[in-house]
Amino acid sequence: MSKAISVKLGNDIFEAAEETIKYLNIPRNAYINKAVDFYTQIQNRKLLKVQLQKESQIVADNSLSVIKEFEILEDLITE
Repeated sequence: MSKAISVKLGNDIFEAAEETIKYLNIPRNAYINKAVDFYTQIQNRKLLKVQLQKESQIVADNSLSVIKEFEILEDLITE
């Protein structure tokens, strides 16, 4: 299913896109769909990177906590 939208582009962006569309010999709609899809994929990767960094920090913090607890237990056992 497709959705119709209205988009206003700056003149420079429009002209550059039109040149590329003519060179590639593809419909404007297909070009814009590919461009939006590509940009969305880039943004989703950036969001995933941020999420993974946050979760990695949580795991690192938890790992340090567990290591400290083991060190305390080890000290208690060796005493």
